[in-house]
Amino acid sequence: MNRISCADFTFPLLQHDAVFQLIALLGCEGVDLGIFRGRSHLQPDDLRKGAGIAGGTMAKRVAAHGLVVSDVFLQTGADPHIHAANDPEPSTRMRNRDDFLLAVEFAAAAGCAHLTGLPGVLHSGTDIPSCFALAAEEAAWRLETAASAGIRYAIEPHVGSLCPDARTTQLLLDMVPGLTVTLDYGHFIYQNQPPDEVHSLIARASHFHARGGAPGMLQSTIAENKIDFPEILSRFKQSG
Repeated sequence: MNRISCADFTFPLLQHDAVFQLIALLGCEGVDLGIFRGRSHLQPDDLRKGAGIAGGTMAKRVAAHGLVVSDVFLQTGADPHIHAANDPEPSTRMRNRDDFLLAVEFAAAAGCAHLTGLPGVLHSGTDIPSCFALAAEEAAWRLETAASAGIRYAIEPHVGSLCPDARTTQLLLDMVPGLTVTLDYGHFIYQNQPPDEVHSLIARASHFHARGGAPGMLQSTIAENKIDFPEILSRFKQSG
């Protein structure tokens, strides 16, 4: 079921329940929860205190405002290059997997059926094929692990990742059948990439981030926005 949601990380300065209240007042049906190390209401380490209990409590908190949890967005490092999904160090990848397992437990308890993560980055000293191979291995593991809990897993292609454009994103998707994307046109338009190239990813999109953007502006006001949202919505409808 498609529903309109709003991310809690849109309002980082408000208390969490105030965020839920505001999102409900905006007429949204759901909330996307960010779990970003060092910069979100929820932190990855918070889940180590009891992910299932935290998820159940969160479900009740958002329900009190007439909302449901639409997505849980996990970022294991304070920067995409820190604790990246495809980090060459095995111990770092294992720590990331521990965080991911907790995020899955949290999401399931919160009644959320969608989880987003970052794809990984290109690492200095590691060749590009190896970076993609590790990213694919981790994405496949995350996809299977999330699916076992009834949750769909998606990567968000972004500026600075190993998937900064439609071509490289499609390359990783082809390596991991069933993998989907949380699609944010802002990351592509910022780099002045042709929208027609980005449209090709709609068929693999399971979640969508809508915010204004323009060449050289990762986020913009409505007046400065160059993203054609009516065209994108039309293409989503055509894709079913």
